[in-house]
Amino acid sequence: MNAASDSLQVAFDRVFGAIDQARRAFVPAIVAREVGTVLSVATGIVRVGGLPGVGYAELIRFPGDVSGIAFNVDDAEVGVVLLGENTLVHAGDQALREGRVTDVAVGDGWLGRVIDPLGRPLDGQSALPGERRAPIERPAPTIMARSPVVVPLQTGLKVIDALIPIGRGQRELILGDRQTGKTSIAIDTIVNQRGRDVVCVYCAIGQRASAVAKVVAVLRREEALAYTVVVVAEGNDAPGLSYIAPYAATSIAEHFMEAGRDVLIVYDDLTQHARAYRELSLLLGRPPGREAFPGDIFYIHSRLLERATHLNKAHGGGSLTALPIIETEAEDISAYIPTNLISITDGQIYLSPTLFQLGVLPAVDVGKSVSRVGGKAQLAAFRAVAGDLKLAYAQFEELETFARFGAHLDDDTQQSITHGQRIRACLKQPELAPVPVEAQIAIVLALSAGLFDRIPMERMSDAEHAVRDAAEKSVPDAVRQRLLGADKLSDQDRAAVIAVARQALMPFAPAPQAGAPATPV
Repeated sequence: MNAASDSLQVAFDRVFGAIDQARRAFVPAIVAREVGTVLSVATGIVRVGGLPGVGYAELIRFPGDVSGIAFNVDDAEVGVVLLGENTLVHAGDQALREGRVTDVAVGDGWLGRVIDPLGRPLDGQSALPGERRAPIERPAPTIMARSPVVVPLQTGLKVIDALIPIGRGQRELILGDRQTGKTSIAIDTIVNQRGRDVVCVYCAIGQRASAVAKVVAVLRREEALAYTVVVVAEGNDAPGLSYIAPYAATSIAEHFMEAGRDVLIVYDDLTQHARAYRELSLLLGRPPGREAFPGDIFYIHSRLLERATHLNKAHGGGSLTALPIIETEAEDISAYIPTNLISITDGQIYLSPTLFQLGVLPAVDVGKSVSRVGGKAQLAAFRAVAGDLKLAYAQFEELETFARFGAHLDDDTQQSITHGQRIRACLKQPELAPVPVEAQIAIVLALSAGLFDRIPMERMSDAEHAVRDAAEKSVPDAVRQRLLGADKLSDQDRAAVIAVARQALMPFAPAPQAGAPATPV
């Protein structure tokens, strides 16, 4: 019994000795921390005093796990943009400097997830484990780190891939009035990236929760959510979250780009982003300019979109393609924010309310849409025929306007109108129905050859589907591979595709009348 007691006492002495030694060796660290005081609270902003060392865009922490960004750094006070509910912050509360700029968790684990701009999950799942954080605002890649945009980003939409091509690393603006299908084009493009090894980021800015839920449901149903990250700042969130949302989404996208992958990011939409920044700026007392927007409204969008690029091989070879969306009012594309974005981006896709009301979907106005990268980011087979198609379509639109006056038209003009009507009918496309590239090329070749001109308008949809099916099933594999290659389309391959299209259209063409001249079909 004594031996056991002695052994226990020795163990206690050893433990207490170690504790006492650790206590004596402990030297408390003295860390200087700046703590300010909240002076006033308004909608989305607070004014803080007593932070003499704070820097611009530094993160400030408030009670209730609410953070903010230092926006106005004045002599007497600091204007802070809140990233949470202003009802949780009160005058007299402490404001603590974090000593770092606002950042967000990045990583492959965000694929298939729905998060807010601060990286907090909104889908009921856990946070990203072992997260690496990146600042939401970073300098754009230098010119020497970039490569030319030469690889196409296929949207699956015939009117865009054929006439307004988008390249990987390009910035293509989508603009139009409300309810003209802007988001639908972006979602169709994301869905078409299935199986193409392209990561997608969808950033919803100031959208209704029901609209965002609908987009997420569509992506999940179309099996596109698995390669997509959804970043959401809802309309009832703090305006500060709407402001930082596109920057946080871009940092998440840059994680994949720097790993050498191709990334597509959609900003839906930057009109709400500009309005949130205007609201914050006016509340902070910044001088208003045109349409009450602050003078640096151009800069907040330019430093965002300049981060989209195609990196060279030395920097991983990844790309970041940006599709910003802008809402116009009464078809006014010369308004302040639209003209700013048009000057920053590499082209625009304009959606016309008139075409939308006529049932021409997608309602892309080819005359007002442009891709400044052009055919350099288009497949050679497309490039060989798309120019003539766009010219014929533009001529048709002018002649169609003239023909409405009831003037007598000669045979050549009537033929141009007939041909243009078939082009418009073939460019129509329902939502979530992407067309493979080889089928698009076959349809464009058939249009250029005039094979659709004798098809009645009421049968054009069926005829277009017949050509699409024939292109996928009847075109030889060797020809199909050359269609998707970088070489120019040979006369033999062109003839082979046209022959397949002609055979597919035979059941739809009316029987020629006796004595009638021969037609292409």
